[in-house]
Amino acid sequence: MKIVYFGFYFLKYKQNMSSTYNTIPAKGLKGLKENWRNDVSAAISVSLVALPLALGIAVASEVSPMAGILSAIIGGVVTTFFRGGHLAINGPAAGLIAVILGGLAVLDGNINYVLAAIVISGAIQIIFGVLKMGRFAKLLPSSVLHGILAAIGVIIFTKQIHYALGTKSDADTTIGTLIDVFYKLPEINPFVFLISMIGILILVFYKKINQKFIRMIPAPMWVLLLALPVVFGFDFFNSHSISFLGNSYGVGPNLLIDIPSNPLDSIMHPDFAMIGTLPFWITVMSITMIASVETLASARAVDKLDPYRRTTNLNKDLIGVGLSTMVSGALGGLPIITVIVRSTVNVNSNAKTKWSNFYHGIFLILFVLLLAPVLKSIPLAALAAILLHTGYKLASPKVFKTAYNQGVEQLLFLTSTLIITLFTDLLYGIMGGILITLVLHMLLAKVGFMTFFKMIYKSGSKIIHLDNGIYEVKIKGVANFLYALELDKLLKEIPIGSTVHIDLFQTRLVDLSIMENLIEFKRIHDNNGGNVSLMGLEHHVASTSHNRALKIVTGRIKKRITQRQIRLQKLAIANGWSFQREVDWNTSYLRNFHFFDSRPIEMKSNSLQGLDKDTNAHWEIADIVFDEGALLALEVYQTTVQIIKLPNRIPEFILDKEGLFDKMFDRVKVFAGTKKRDIDFVKYADFSNKFQLSGENKEEIKAFFNEELIHFLEQNEIHHIESNGEALMIFKYLHIAKTDEVSNMLTFAHDLLSHMKLKSGN
Repeated sequence: MKIVYFGFYFLKYKQNMSSTYNTIPAKGLKGLKENWRNDVSAAISVSLVALPLALGIAVASEVSPMAGILSAIIGGVVTTFFRGGHLAINGPAAGLIAVILGGLAVLDGNINYVLAAIVISGAIQIIFGVLKMGRFAKLLPSSVLHGILAAIGVIIFTKQIHYALGTKSDADTTIGTLIDVFYKLPEINPFVFLISMIGILILVFYKKINQKFIRMIPAPMWVLLLALPVVFGFDFFNSHSISFLGNSYGVGPNLLIDIPSNPLDSIMHPDFAMIGTLPFWITVMSITMIASVETLASARAVDKLDPYRRTTNLNKDLIGVGLSTMVSGALGGLPIITVIVRSTVNVNSNAKTKWSNFYHGIFLILFVLLLAPVLKSIPLAALAAILLHTGYKLASPKVFKTAYNQGVEQLLFLTSTLIITLFTDLLYGIMGGILITLVLHMLLAKVGFMTFFKMIYKSGSKIIHLDNGIYEVKIKGVANFLYALELDKLLKEIPIGSTVHIDLFQTRLVDLSIMENLIEFKRIHDNNGGNVSLMGLEHHVASTSHNRALKIVTGRIKKRITQRQIRLQKLAIANGWSFQREVDWNTSYLRNFHFFDSRPIEMKSNSLQGLDKDTNAHWEIADIVFDEGALLALEVYQTTVQIIKLPNRIPEFILDKEGLFDKMFDRVKVFAGTKKRDIDFVKYADFSNKFQLSGENKEEIKAFFNEELIHFLEQNEIHHIESNGEALMIFKYLHIAKTDEVSNMLTFAHDLLSHMKLKSGN
């Protein structure tokens, strides 16, 4: 009964989500007028990230540095008016560096020919958008996409490592250039290496620095700023040699980026003379495919971060980036896509509407006009440090570990795509990765070639609309990435916000791409008041316990239970609580807490539920998995949280640890409209110094936090405590709590409730 209660609470709360915080910002000019302070504030942060990245991407693509800034400006100023997204940022991306380099290699090294390919690519994207073909991006398996991105990361890293060391390589291949690093170690220029090492240290340790005055300036901008003293100190503006440890090393303007005094001199125009050649169209296809897939994947990722739960019109997004790509290519710029790192910064900076993207383009124009002399002082080694860090993140051990956690087969798909791409090119990498994925799926499904495809396209999957208004989706046969469009067509019949049961019992194989699409479908419906449940996978087996892992049917299998689950089960039996160890997809009610506004929750499991007898408050403790950021900026966390349904309504508030500089910068955030001012208690200075308390109704909150409650909190360890008015969420650990830690959580929650002004419920 208690489990059912939490489901009822979730549905009830969804019907009353009309608080000011959750009101969706207005669109168009009205949205611009109402939210300009939030959007301008966010745009400042985004532009400070965009400037060094745009310069670095252009230099790595072997084009004019101004081409990167021009692309970022167009991505902001032009794309905003035509795209279908809300909080995404558009501009040039590291993922297309390898494509541009490949285009230069096959088009005689002539950038004007590549610009022509960029213009044609943008036109094709517009056509795709008009024909509503954005959904075709789902046909690319997720692991193959990550394999392509990992290969791009290796290529970026390999190209930039020599700039960071001050060495050169004459190798013709990526692997050869990488091997050359070891042979060139004796030739390292220590003054160049000093700049790149400072930059890398900043990028690695930036997140661990808690000082707010440092965190206000993004890490890439710090890399450029701290490189300038070295440039001026060793006079990089004049060619000369410097002796160090008995050796002589050259420094000079050739180690700085080349920006013309008049930025307009950087404008170039496309040359369509090679439009009738195969290399030209291979370049067009490569740009179109990578740019489209990255844009659509990033747009969907940003939707998960959007605290207002809006959904991007993917076809309109293709039109927007296609049009701006045409403009960019026509003026000498790079392809425009939706960029995930800058979009994550935008969301975390509390942007409200698409106008933050527009403002970031305007700020970049101001930077170029005001800082042109400073930009000419930026060393290539500083940009190399930023790109080395970017390349490493694309192909870091974490990428392979994540793939392995999703299933050993996903690691195979990723690594095979990576290897094929490095030894051929991006198109062959994509085709090779898809082929290997299909072959393994056939082997796992244990059916013949013709039967395999028949089980995808003629599986007999259907929707049953029950009399009680519930939709039951029966998915059958082989549900892999090739089935994604058929699945979209099937699920499109279901009205948004419905109650849906998706039954996968009759599937022979369900791959990661389909699981991602189903989870995305569930997210959209749950956010709009629906309730989607996945079932029928209990007779399937996977190579890992990951909720999205590829699953094949095997018959009934015995569920494994961990020692921790055994201890929790005994704890539940001893106290008369309920315990459910299975994965539960119904986590939408957690999104009613501000902490999870832009942190997508994957799943929960190991749910303990009970009743606090003194206050008659129902509670639940569960393990959850949630994300922070997305794609390149993704961090995955596991923690144990407690939710307490209160017997009566209390003020909405957030109580957390007070940082050293929080109050100083609260004033800035309050002016920008991005944060509520910390509520201080003059009489209880120790409490105000230890905790940061915020909320809408200051007087109501101050009345609620009486002397008894304040003294209790002062005497205990700090927890994150949040009230949405009807329930509390409490957690302390950013790890799965041990059994004794679960007991401590329950004790703390019981004592906390006893010190609150609560009326015992019935």
